[in-house]
Amino acid sequence: MSEEPVAQLSYYGISPWEIEVVYGIFNGRFQVKQTELESFDSDFVSVLNIDIPIAFNDEFFKWFEFRRWDKVKAILKEMKRRRGQKNTLKIDLSFSSIPTIRFIADSDDRDWFNNSIEKIDFVLELIPYHLDPTKLPNDVTEIIYKFDANAARWRLNTAFVNNKKFVFTGSEWKLII
Repeated sequence: MSEEPVAQLSYYGISPWEIEVVYGIFNGRFQVKQTELESFDSDFVSVLNIDIPIAFNDEFFKWFEFRRWDKVKAILKEMKRRRGQKNTLKIDLSFSSIPTIRFIADSDDRDWFNNSIEKIDFVLELIPYHLDPTKLPNDVTEIIYKFDANAARWRLNTAFVNNKKFVFTGSEWKLII
């Protein structure tokens, strides 16, 4: 990549040390823009949104390097450990592509939270199947994955088509908005 893309970190309830570590990991590959937010989700003490301006695919992991990705996973799990149980931490990890792919890790149980963070890169193998146009609503602009603790894996949860929201229930997409 010739020009450094800009990753965005927006957060609240994150310690200066934690954000400095996250910043340092991403600053090795991106220009990083940070924004401290006002608390907006009363269900969580801490929220960290990481917008990565690159598609979620094998090339990203080769370029970003798996060791660096392991450091990202380690700091996210450490952030959860420092906050204990309950819904204290929400991570929203977004990859720019068509469609945008987002992972929302918000489990109240630390073991399931850690498991979800560890398995994000496992979704790579399923992306071609999940993004098959015959299985999605037409013209999807954004896909959200949520971790299913019962199945111990990431599942497609929400799809956006312009101003319309679809939720995946069982085996089909249902229009919500």
